[in-house]
This record gives sequence, structure tokens and C-alpha cells, in this order.
Amino acid sequence: MIALLKRDLSLALRSGGGAVTALLFYLAVVVAMPFAIGPNTQLLATIGGATLWIGALLAGLLGLERLFQGDYEDGTLDQMMLMGGPLPAQVFAKCVAHWLVTGLPLTLSVPVFGLFLGMEGVAIQASMATLLVGTPAISFIGAVGAAVTVSLQRGGLLLSVLVLPLCIPVLIFGVGAVRAAVTDPDPFLPPFLLVISLSLFFAVIGPFGAALALRQGND
Repeated sequence: MIALLKRDLSLALRSGGGAVTALLFYLAVVVAMPFAIGPNTQLLATIGGATLWIGALLAGLLGLERLFQGDYEDGTLDQMMLMGGPLPAQVFAKCVAHWLVTGLPLTLSVPVFGLFLGMEGVAIQASMATLLVGTPAISFIGAVGAAVTVSLQRGGLLLSVLVLPLCIPVLIFGVGAVRAAVTDPDPFLPPFLLVISLSLFFAVIGPFGAALALRQGND
């Protein structure tokens, strides 16, 4: 798992395209929102948490198609299944690498992007905290969709259709936690813990579901 994690991180850092593309897309969503809302800064700050979460969710979907695609094309995926090691553990390592390359940079960019939306410090901190614990769920959910569509030509659209509905609960509770932190500090903890629970839940079932889809697709 450690060797696979280092390999995926090395390949991602060497190419550099996934993280940069996700950050540029995230920036485009954040910058476009003030033009759509207009000069109402109070409204813009109110929906800032939702904007950051929606942008992070959509940006996180961009690199999912390549999660197994390169390994499928060069035969590495077949070698992974023939190694004898647990395939879900290898999928877990690839999901962690995907999050470190996409989800973590998106989370770390929240303080800067939050200022573009006129958000207060509490809202920015809450958004960053919820994205830190919520974006791993996107990687684990996306692994299942990427495994289902790995053998399809141009399966990116199908991947988004499969993954996006499953990410809606994470989005709802993540935005709800940010809203609770702004309006009243006390209710922040319940939705925040629900976001953590969803990430842990998908961290368990996601690798197994993706491994099953990969084996079925290669039978």
C-alpha cells in the first residue's frame, strides 16, 4: 500500500495536471459566483459556504476518471489483481493518493477563496474544517464510479452521473455545518460529526465496492 501510494503521488506530482486543473476549476466557480449574485455582499457571504462546497465537489470529480484509467491501459491494474494482496487495500491507497493530490489542495485554498466571497473568519474556518473531513468521501465514492467506468471509452459523463447523487448527503451536512457555525456555534458539532461519519463509512465500503467492480470488469 505504501509503495502504491508513493507511486501514485509521484506520478501525480510529475504530471501536475490533476491538482492544477482542479484548483483552476475551483477558482472559476468561486470567481463566477459574485458576477451571478451581483453587488449584494451580504447574500454572497451567506451562500459562501455552499459555493465553496459545490465548487470543491465538482472540482473533485474532474480527476476521478483517471484514477484507474492509466493502470488499466498499461496493464498495471492486471498486475495489481495478480499480486495476491488484498485489492481493496490497494484501492484504498489509490483513493488516499487522489485525495492528497486534489481534495487536500482544494481544502487548503479555502482561506483565499473565502475572501473572494466576502466570508467572515468563522465561516472560512468552518468551511475548511468540513471540507477537510468531507472531501475524502468524494475520493472513496468516486473510486466505485471510476472502477465501473474504467473499461468504457469517454466514461467521464457516466462517472459523474453515478458519483454525484451519492455525494449529495456529504454536501448537505457539510453546508449545514458551515451554516450552523455562522448562525449559532452550538449546532455545528452534530452535522460536522455526520460528515466525518459519512467519510468513514465510504472509506470502508468504497474500496470493497471498487475492487468488486474492477474484478467484474476484468472477468
